[in-house]
Amino acid sequence: MRENINLKVNIGGLELKNPVIAASGCFGFGREYSRFFDIKRLGGIAVRGLTLQPQKGNPPPRIAETPSGILNSVGLQNPGVHTFIEKEIPFLRKIDTTIIANVSGNTIEEYESMAEILSNADVDAIELNLSCPNVQEGCLRFGSSAQKVESVVSRVKNYAKKPLLVKLTPNVTDITEIAKAAEEAGADSVSLINTILGMAINAKTRRPILGSITGGLSGPAVKPIALRMVYEVSRAVKIPVIGMGGICNATDAIEFLLAGASAVMIGTAGFANPMVWVETIEGIEDYMAENSINSVTELIGGLIV
Repeated sequence: MRENINLKVNIGGLELKNPVIAASGCFGFGREYSRFFDIKRLGGIAVRGLTLQPQKGNPPPRIAETPSGILNSVGLQNPGVHTFIEKEIPFLRKIDTTIIANVSGNTIEEYESMAEILSNADVDAIELNLSCPNVQEGCLRFGSSAQKVESVVSRVKNYAKKPLLVKLTPNVTDITEIAKAAEEAGADSVSLINTILGMAINAKTRRPILGSITGGLSGPAVKPIALRMVYEVSRAVKIPVIGMGGICNATDAIEFLLAGASAVMIGTAGFANPMVWVETIEGIEDYMAENSINSVTELIGGLIV
């Protein structure tokens, strides 16, 4: 990093060395990608979505390629929060980066338990997943209305002793109302967007391609929608916004910062290019140098309209 360029950002009390975070669901717990690059270069890692108990996930097939994206229906397969604390945190703590625990629940009580458990674990923040479209209960059900979001966030906030990020679904009529409800309930920041509910059909067999019929669409196809929602939400709330959805390079990331995001998360692009996170960090730095920008915070909300 060039000495005169400052990439540090603050997300609701969460300090990041740079604004590029590995998105939950696409980075596992970092072990696989650590073979490709030094993952301490990341601003942060949002780990695979965690549930109170181990979860097997949805039946296969779980992935379907679409034009400019993929549909996934993994269904939050994970080892459970206690195994994460026991086996994954020791590995992650060898890395000098911010660790964000992404949590999902079927009931508000499960969310509360997860927040309490992780508040006493060695993680830096909790990302409350109210947005996963490919599980049958919880998540999207809680994130689909402002009233439900306010209820779950306000209750979880009583147990979360670390910065609380709330991950929002795009599968709603007005995402700004959802974001404002999260803010009023005590969220320290919001992250958006999660995947868009979709499906794929095999015309030859006349059957759905995914084992669970529907799944979440991610990748470049969703970027214009994500960018618009980040722009709207960043103007509707005072808390920081973390933007994601179709980011594949530094130019994409800069667009999200200009739209109002204080940081970005990259996920799907890493399947095709495992160096995308590093290239994005370096690309932001190059852009700042070329435009005589000393601090990345100067880009946040810098869209000229």
